[in-house]
Amino acid sequence: MSDTTTETEQPPAPDDSAAERLSTAPVESEGPTGMGAFGWARWMWRQLTSMRVALILLFLLSLAAIPGSLIPQNGQNQFKVQTWKAQHTTVAPIYEKLQLFDVYSSVWFSAIYILLFVSLAGCIVPRTWQFVGVLRAQPPAAPRNLTRMPVHAAWRTSADAEKVNAAAHRLLRKRGFRAHLSGGAVSAEKGYLREVGNLLFHLSLFALLGGFAWSSLAAGTGGKLMIEGEGYSNTITQLDDFTGTRFYGSQDLDPFYLKLNGFTSKFQEKGDQIGAARQFTANVEYYEGSDESKLKKSTIEVNHPLEVGGSKVYLIGHGYAPFVTVKNGKGEVVYQGAVPFLPQDGNLTSTGVVKVSDYGAGPDGNKTQMGFSGFFLPTAPLSFEGTGPVSLFPGDAAPELVLNAFAGDLGTDSGLPQNVYQLNTRKLTQLTQDGQPAKARLKPGQAWALPDGYGSVTFEGYKQWASFNITHRPGNEIALAGGVLAILGLIGSLFIQRRRIWVRAVALPGGGTQVELAGLARSESAKIAEELAELAVDLQDDAPASEDEDEDEGDTTETDVPEEPGDPTAPKASPDPAAPADQNSKE
Repeated sequence: MSDTTTETEQPPAPDDSAAERLSTAPVESEGPTGMGAFGWARWMWRQLTSMRVALILLFLLSLAAIPGSLIPQNGQNQFKVQTWKAQHTTVAPIYEKLQLFDVYSSVWFSAIYILLFVSLAGCIVPRTWQFVGVLRAQPPAAPRNLTRMPVHAAWRTSADAEKVNAAAHRLLRKRGFRAHLSGGAVSAEKGYLREVGNLLFHLSLFALLGGFAWSSLAAGTGGKLMIEGEGYSNTITQLDDFTGTRFYGSQDLDPFYLKLNGFTSKFQEKGDQIGAARQFTANVEYYEGSDESKLKKSTIEVNHPLEVGGSKVYLIGHGYAPFVTVKNGKGEVVYQGAVPFLPQDGNLTSTGVVKVSDYGAGPDGNKTQMGFSGFFLPTAPLSFEGTGPVSLFPGDAAPELVLNAFAGDLGTDSGLPQNVYQLNTRKLTQLTQDGQPAKARLKPGQAWALPDGYGSVTFEGYKQWASFNITHRPGNEIALAGGVLAILGLIGSLFIQRRRIWVRAVALPGGGTQVELAGLARSESAKIAEELAELAVDLQDDAPASEDEDEDEGDTTETDVPEEPGDPTAPKASPDPAAPADQNSKE
């Protein structure tokens, strides 16, 4: 086809770079535009709402969440926080100032969170409007020289040019392309779901962050430790601890009653994983509101919470509670009950205290109080030599209670709060026996006669306890839906290809028609070449290639690249040095 024919027959050519632009992403500015503060503010806004900054903020948010996973948080377990502070007295004040015990509500975490929100919103809104504009507009008109596109094909035919264009328009629409016929050429586009997936991914991230933000503002967490046979009503006075938020306080707690009927724990007894937990099941009964007639039974297991109203009850801990009876020197029972001991290792070596505030008069006739501290060993060794009081197995194969005795002032009458799991010995005196600190190893049913006429302590047996976390997080469903949709959107944006195909059929001065096809995809893929080849083959029914094509005067494709034998319509790669080396060079 001669140059003269091309110039006279071709319609006005659109901007090639506009035709090859397949993304609706806003164009990023190289630097500040405008003058003065307004120009700088506009440039900073464009930088904040760019995809690059959004990804950086998302990465920073992931890094900022790491301390919340490694360091105990006040919103999850205040007791662990206090224990951690007691064990790390040097760095605890620094962590306190850096808000590392309240990571997710800290100023610096909230700042990253808010900036990410603004960045995503500023990126999504204009991108959505641009995409709507692309959907409403017709596919871009065909470039002037289709044979300079990365993938193209051309041949001559004796068919009428208008009929060839109409056939191409029909075939492209049949293949699911959005096609438009005008100016002697057909423009078609496909793969809009790629940009839909891209927008869905970003909108889902927005929903994900929104769900987390809502759960942070309208969530509440309480903790409760119960010994077998105990129950409680979900009120602030009966919870061990409670952490509310701006829109969820103690007055918003869901009303229900929960009782721990029993606890089942099983551990592997043989093999390389001896002692590994195999079952933790809390058998409970509960009812919502105040109607006891609606009592229900259920079980709570690890990662299988109980849903009551708008709250979820999680099983987070387990241990043993020795049942002891304390008698004074007159033989009167001054204390009796099960006391939870806290596990210290994987074999449930547990420590705890028994505080007897109402002991009465001591051997000297003065009012006194008594305290006992010690260990509960589910499976005690025969001897403590070389190891000390440690358990050999988490199951209750050979339970023992090891106690030390103290007398004096427990400090419980001072009005100051105390840790129920620790014994303040500042005003206590440890009892002695034969010049040594008084202590005893007790098996279930055994009693210890205290020295100096202080009475006795009997280890009656033990029960199991379970600790529960009661949470109200209304944004979890939103965050979950956002996460699922984000994955679906990401899959669509990665695997769906946005692509364009142009077909032009032009009548030649000497008779016949020159047919040109070209395709452009947003990423390098053989799919666009395959589609163009299939279209060329299908178009042969309406525009068969002339048998004397190679003998005609003039080159039909304006290229010297030899054709593959047997298929004159096969797509060709452009030899022109000005042609892009890849399909993204003009993006």
